[in-house]
Amino acid sequence: MLDLRPSPLAGTWYSANPKTLAQNIDRYLENVQLPKLNGEVVGAIAPHAGHTYSGQVAAYAFAALRGLNPDLVVVLAPFHNLSHFPLLVTSHQAYATPLGNIPVDFSALDELQNQLQIPLTKISNDKEHSLEIELPFLQRIFSHEFKLLPIMIRSQEAETAQKLGAALGHILKNKNALIVASTDLSHFYDAQTANVFDQEMLKRFEAFEPQAIFEAEETGKGFACGRAAVASALWACEILKANQIKILKYATSGDATGDFSSVVGYGAGVILKA
Repeated sequence: MLDLRPSPLAGTWYSANPKTLAQNIDRYLENVQLPKLNGEVVGAIAPHAGHTYSGQVAAYAFAALRGLNPDLVVVLAPFHNLSHFPLLVTSHQAYATPLGNIPVDFSALDELQNQLQIPLTKISNDKEHSLEIELPFLQRIFSHEFKLLPIMIRSQEAETAQKLGAALGHILKNKNALIVASTDLSHFYDAQTANVFDQEMLKRFEAFEPQAIFEAEETGKGFACGRAAVASALWACEILKANQIKILKYATSGDATGDFSSVVGYGAGVILKA
């Protein structure tokens, strides 16, 4: 029997019905109009709220990955719960969603641990939404079998992110892999204020300067709960010769709910090697 991480989100954050979930994601993807992407796609940045709120924005990130055939997908996501451990991974053999199971690549995890100066702590039955919420999109855009390298980041320090990114970049050099960084933007400001903060953070993503992402948060100029995930992805992708981020879509929860008095910001981007 496969040791599965059960989904705590199915039926709340997205539909538990496989047919409905697939139809919802396909509809989001059909509504995407991508600009011309100049370069090789190395990864993506996607939001991680419930699909009703951020699914349409996330679809832009995943639409940019369609047509690729990775053997391995790295998903970097913040860990929103309390933990004394800086980096966490699942102890289960696979992630379960209503669309099927995605096996975890423990060989790649071992390689990563051998390169890291920081322990990767295995946990079971985690409730983290920011990683799982991306998986049904991956299952709809890829028809082939692929493995998952799931990293949940509790430490939001630049030093941790840089070490993780360097180790990831090293082990991915000779792999057919993609990186997905999971993050939302500002939380619970009115839409006008959120837009100012979010555009500043997205500008820093596009500048491809990981350290500047942390500086924005430290100085109160912009916010991203997955800042370490995005920064780690950029440091890894630099090693993989990527040199560009293109922001594909921005919206807030207000665009889905009609309530603009207190919103969460969502951005989607693609990481490119020109």
